[in-house]
Amino acid sequence: MDGAPVVVHPMSPDGGRRVTIRDESVGTAYNLFDLLEFLRRAELPEADTAIDDPDLIEWRGGGLEAWNESPP
Repeated sequence: MDGAPVVVHPMSPDGGRRVTIRDESVGTAYNLFDLLEFLRRAELPEADTAIDDPDLIEWRGGGLEAWNESPP
């Protein structure tokens, strides 16, 4: 597999960030807790140290601090 299995995409105009795992869209995260839930469902590590691991997650359009927590 090339690159990280998880991609957190840039903020959408409607809020939230689309998340893909292994090239499959798993939903929109509005905060870090949403992302951790997606990782849990995919049986991927969810430890705090893993979310900044570039081998696990590729952050596009902002890092792990960039969230809009208001769902549409």
